[in-house]
Amino acid sequence: MARKRKGRDISGWLVVDKPAGLTSTAVVNKVRWALDAKKAGHAGTLDPEATGVLAVALGEATKTVPYITDALKAYTFTVRLGQATNTDDAEGEVIAQSDARPTDEQIKEALLPFLGEIMQVPPKFSAVKIDGQRAYKLARDGEDVQIEARPLWVEELIMLDRPDADHVMLEMTCGKGGYVRSIARDLGAALGCYGHVKELRRIWSGPFDAEDGISLERIDELAKSPELDQYLRPLEEGLADLPELKCTPQGAVRLRNGNPGMVMAADVEYGDEAWASLDGKAVAVGIYKSGELHPSRVFVEPE
Repeated sequence: MARKRKGRDISGWLVVDKPAGLTSTAVVNKVRWALDAKKAGHAGTLDPEATGVLAVALGEATKTVPYITDALKAYTFTVRLGQATNTDDAEGEVIAQSDARPTDEQIKEALLPFLGEIMQVPPKFSAVKIDGQRAYKLARDGEDVQIEARPLWVEELIMLDRPDADHVMLEMTCGKGGYVRSIARDLGAALGCYGHVKELRRIWSGPFDAEDGISLERIDELAKSPELDQYLRPLEEGLADLPELKCTPQGAVRLRNGNPGMVMAADVEYGDEAWASLDGKAVAVGIYKSGELHPSRVFVEPE
């Protein structure tokens, strides 16, 4: 018999303003402990030295994680020009240097090819799997890691500031699977001067903003107290990019049992993905067909 997982049946999102120096997994574990939650996960890994939005899903909200992972995200980051590192960030060792320094206009012009649908090669020190193994493990073992390029949608990439000749501050809005370290590396290559990420912050992810995030210090202060629960946001916020369809109590019963349920359609078409609600609470996510939602994910009612 499987052991019953300990903790509270608590559902919702906790938006954490992650500090530098911790892995995303460590932050999730801290949140799970502080809220005494049975189940927790995050929507989009941040590098240990990166800061900003780490959206932690609890309980039934973990079923909405894919919709935040797939949503647009925005980052501000500083590129150190003139140096390449083996990790494409400041944590790695310098493997190439150049005295060349581009002008502001050259940088702005070099950013243009990074807009739209681009092909990007993830850093060798990343969690990408190669033949079942993480790339960073192979790289640490000294293997010559070859990672295939993959598509990335870049909505916006602009220069914010040029503090000095060696540094440029950028802001990028992109889709799922983007590596800011790869942008810095490839920009440096395009400019003929090398480059790596010195500082990185995720300022928003889908509906969640860093300025609304709670710090780890505050989480520690409020751990195991009802006050921390006040920072929880509804699981429905994880469905912000999907259309909402209201259902009847009878339709909700059918949906919760995994069957198609009648919904009141709004701006949806046959075959669209949507979520059904009853009194503002999520019942299920599924595909809309001829007045009914065919569920793919069903949310368990809180006791």
